[in-house]
Amino acid sequence: MIKQIQRFRNIAFMVIFVSVGLKAEMFEAGVDYEILPQVIRTADSSKIEINEVFHYGCVHCYNFERAMKPWVEDLEDDVDFQRTPAIWHPSLEPYARAYFVGRSFNVLDKTHVDLFEAIHVRKESIQSENDIEKIFSKHRVDGEKFSKAYNSFGVNSQVNQAKSRIKGYRTQGTPELVVNGKYRITTRMGKGFEGMLRIASFLIEKERQLKS
Repeated sequence: MIKQIQRFRNIAFMVIFVSVGLKAEMFEAGVDYEILPQVIRTADSSKIEINEVFHYGCVHCYNFERAMKPWVEDLEDDVDFQRTPAIWHPSLEPYARAYFVGRSFNVLDKTHVDLFEAIHVRKESIQSENDIEKIFSKHRVDGEKFSKAYNSFGVNSQVNQAKSRIKGYRTQGTPELVVNGKYRITTRMGKGFEGMLRIASFLIEKERQLKS
């Protein structure tokens, strides 16, 4: 009986401790983030997913990458960081293909930044498969292999999945963050990049509580 009482006290203490931590920076649904009407499947259900919606032609996405990088590096092991390229128009599809090809060749750490800088720093015209192939060739990806991957069934499938995910996320602009397929955060809601990351951190903790 004494052990049970002590156990209940410990649980109560944990609930109070977590509640105080959340109230230290409280954010409101409908104001600071949107609850999606339908939960979107995540890549790894055992973890809390952060999904960045972006496209390479978006200068705000380029600027957000620099603000977000240290935040992503500090994420704990129970958080899975993903990206989804936005495809609202056929002109954005080559950018999405570039992202998925970079991931398939394990050169995304190089091509992701290079594509942003080619467009927004060097002011290069990056619009076609040929334009993108030139970026990949700098990182020792064979042109023939690139073209085969770019037009492959696997990349086609990932592009279609991205289109469906964007619809489910109700994305209207970039960059945006989606937490665990449930919550959507925009730059307007976050009032800037740092605000978006603070809200995302809050929602990560919220999801931890639900899992525990």
